[in-house]
Amino acid sequence: MKKPCVYVISNSLHTTLYIGVTSDIEQRMVQHRNRQFGGFSARYNLIQLLHFEEFGSMAEAIAREKQLKSWSRRRKDDLISNNNPFWRDLLAEE
Repeated sequence: MKKPCVYVISNSLHTTLYIGVTSDIEQRMVQHRNRQFGGFSARYNLIQLLHFEEFGSMAEAIAREKQLKSWSRRRKDDLISNNNPFWRDLLAEE
């Protein structure tokens, strides 16, 4: 099911975070993992989904994305830790 959401991805060492917005989180993660987007996420191997939030509209998701991007790294880390304390990839196959 497609829903607008904001997401946070990282590399395996969790040294770099990327915040994005999409209407299809599973497809977007396939794109990130296959490096279909050049640039930042491919350069830093950002393939682990650590956090996401769903919204009723794309406008709400974009507003939240902008808010999260303005936060300090410490605050972003706290957000992830509160919802995903072990920083596990939320779409990892178990």
